[in-house]
Amino acid sequence: MVKDRFLGYQCSLCSAQYSPQEVTYTCPKDGGNLDVILNLEGLKGKNLFEWVNSEESSLWRYLPLLPLQESMGEGTPFRAVGWTPVYRATRLAEDLNLNALWIKDESRNPSASFKDRASSVVVARAREIGAEVVVTASTGNAGAALACMAAALGQKAVIFAPKTAPPAKIAQLLIFGAKVLLVDGNYDQAFDLSVEASKTFGWYCRNTGYNPFTAEGKKTAALEIAEWWLTLRKQTEFGKLGVHPQKPLSIFVSVGDGNIISGLHKGCKDLAAIGVLPGENVETSNAPLGVRIFGVQSQGSAAVANAYFANTEKITPVSASTIADSISVDLPRDGVRAVRAARQSGGAYVLVSDQQILEAIAELGKIGIFAEPAGATAYAGLKKAIQSGLIERDDPVLVLNTGSGLKDVKAAMQAVPQAPIIEPTVEAVKNHLPF
Repeated sequence: MVKDRFLGYQCSLCSAQYSPQEVTYTCPKDGGNLDVILNLEGLKGKNLFEWVNSEESSLWRYLPLLPLQESMGEGTPFRAVGWTPVYRATRLAEDLNLNALWIKDESRNPSASFKDRASSVVVARAREIGAEVVVTASTGNAGAALACMAAALGQKAVIFAPKTAPPAKIAQLLIFGAKVLLVDGNYDQAFDLSVEASKTFGWYCRNTGYNPFTAEGKKTAALEIAEWWLTLRKQTEFGKLGVHPQKPLSIFVSVGDGNIISGLHKGCKDLAAIGVLPGENVETSNAPLGVRIFGVQSQGSAAVANAYFANTEKITPVSASTIADSISVDLPRDGVRAVRAARQSGGAYVLVSDQQILEAIAELGKIGIFAEPAGATAYAGLKKAIQSGLIERDDPVLVLNTGSGLKDVKAAMQAVPQAPIIEPTVEAVKNHLPF
């Protein structure tokens, strides 16, 4: 039962511990993000394949490692979240002089972004505690994910979004039936307003880097990656990939609020704690988890990377401005854990320009993956990491595309030349040959 598995919370700053009934969001002492504490004794020493529900092709296959009582929403989009495909990007690997590169495509989630993972877990928690309304602030993806998951279960949802959010993302919010309030301000102002509204009206707040259950949802990507990686390493073809057998898997992910990279790190630490991944001292060892996590930020929204490079955990706000709206954040709400995710896993942070992000969109498109700017940021970061010597030819690498390019068509059109308009004749076609 969940009461046995979900033990409580621990503050990421002061290490104070709380029971599940004592707190809901952040540490009352210092405002630090809370880590969910799980009772993992029953899983220790067990092979991952012994407790994974292989009949479930969604994140709910990992229910024994989640702080929830039971899966729900069978037969709805709610049960289609996660278990996203991993593609071998052979041509991109050749271009980058890598032996092996994979792309995990999170655009295949029901609302077309990684954020479905967090929203599904938060909505499940809302149902367990009897919350009538779930609210969040979002530049679009988190809100669309919440609206989609709420619609699947008949849950009321309220979304605060900056009025500048891409129209395609706002359309999703409205189509899924959420109450949408566009804020005449930026994401950080929408965030603060949503928190105030949740306190005023008694709504359950989903906000990224605020609600501890968001990281629990996002960690499921790490669980999937681990299962995929362990399976791949068992296959006879693995030895032919040309990757160093002792090198950890390097994961590249874009960073805004910091909650995705924090969730990935939490998932890896949970797996290490039960013995699925290597690593005894997961707080101090270099590359202890069998993976290295690389965070990638836009130069125009680099608060977490700035702290990493300054060798500090103090997150100083910036005035964010980037084409990648999903990671455009003045004050990351999960910045401390985001810094630790790279540092404690032996990874690093990488900064890229908006132009490099646009180029990455086009390059991913050439292998059949349509990424929004935030999703392409991770691939742009990999290219930069190779140039700076952080990644070598025989390093196994996985890049996370966190969202569909259909989320922001305006940005996508800046990544490629415009199509010519021609007369409806074969002669006109000849003028544009060869392709």
